[in-house]
Amino acid sequence: MQTEEIIEKCKRHTLYTWAAQGNVRPFPIERAEGSYIYDTDGKEYLDFNSQLMSVNIGHSHPKVVKAIQEAAAGLIYTFPGSATEARAALGERLATLLPGDLNVSFFTLGGAEANENAIKIARQYTGKHKILSRYRSYHGATHACMQMTGDPRRWSNEPGAPGFIRVMDPQPYSFSFGEDDATKTEQNLRYLEEVIQYENPDSIAAMFIETVTGTNGVLPPPEGYLQGLRKLLDKYKILLVCDEVMCGFGRTGKMFAFEHAGIVPDIVTIAKGLTSSYIPLGAAVVRDDIADYFRDNVLPCGLTYNSHNLALNTAMAVLDVFEEEKLADNAQTLGAVMQEEMQRLQKKHRCVNETRNIGLFGMIDLGDGEGNLLVPYNGSHPVIADFNGFLRAEGLFTFIRWGHVMCNPPLCTTEAQLRKGFDIIDRGLDLSDAVLPSKA
Repeated sequence: MQTEEIIEKCKRHTLYTWAAQGNVRPFPIERAEGSYIYDTDGKEYLDFNSQLMSVNIGHSHPKVVKAIQEAAAGLIYTFPGSATEARAALGERLATLLPGDLNVSFFTLGGAEANENAIKIARQYTGKHKILSRYRSYHGATHACMQMTGDPRRWSNEPGAPGFIRVMDPQPYSFSFGEDDATKTEQNLRYLEEVIQYENPDSIAAMFIETVTGTNGVLPPPEGYLQGLRKLLDKYKILLVCDEVMCGFGRTGKMFAFEHAGIVPDIVTIAKGLTSSYIPLGAAVVRDDIADYFRDNVLPCGLTYNSHNLALNTAMAVLDVFEEEKLADNAQTLGAVMQEEMQRLQKKHRCVNETRNIGLFGMIDLGDGEGNLLVPYNGSHPVIADFNGFLRAEGLFTFIRWGHVMCNPPLCTTEAQLRKGFDIIDRGLDLSDAVLPSKA
């Protein structure tokens, strides 16, 4: 098909996510390789967002493609009650890869399913029903996950199931609990403990957090926050669930983001980078005491594609690439380069309000030149469409949400490619600078 025919038929016969269908302008992609994607006219784009922060090893890695081909020639699918070599191997490998006694996995086909089943597991194990989560969060588009999610994608799914309580983040959208990390941590945890007391700690099963908040800001936790949160939740016998769907698998410079704080959650949910999105796969990984509970009690979870053999084999190949190419180390090394480039842009452009990153997980906040955000919460600004159009025209693919520019390239990205991406953003920021009022 020609490009326009592809677009027209996609729009006529398929539905696109999070959009009024008449406003959708699909990006016609034909192939992808390494850190680049190519449209149906052959134009090359540097993928500066790993698609949905998920193609961590880069596109079309030959070792993984070969592994998928070989796996597809063998056992592809069996019912969830079966035992397969791939299930045994990946379960054991994740137990080795994750710290502490996070040794037992329930496999799903994505992050939302992983979180949905983590809710069921937490409630069954604790005998309690309430779930805490944060406003600056996204945990997936299934029913319960939408109630945990704090961002505006939740609104159209309300009213939802009862028992979900949302709290402020250590870094709210329009104010701060404090200027320094110690103050932010102390004030937020003090506030959180009061909410727990209001809600009755004996009714709260778990708190779900994105270890590093993703699309709602790329917000690394303040120093000491995760350690303090772990201690606070332990005090009230509330499980800690770390959603590492986006920030896991090397993105932050360590294999899992919670490892930066030296803590061990009770449950970890994973997806995206687990297979680098080559094949759908997710998992809820639990500590031994939780797994032991379900040896004598029925696990209230079931999926047709639980432990899908083709997906499990794909994950094994992807994990081989992570280890062989030291991709988490590359993310840590290039994280310093990203920080350098972001600081350069912040000094040069009035429209850059704030920048932050941890490893190759970064974001640029656009401002009004006076220290305020250019785009209000869930808002828009005419210049954003122009800015995004410039990036595409210059061969850079990323997302701009509200006034936040996402900077999340594949972990195989080179320093030259990273600097190339920031050079394009640099020139695009001139458009945003031009709409700001002139200084008196």
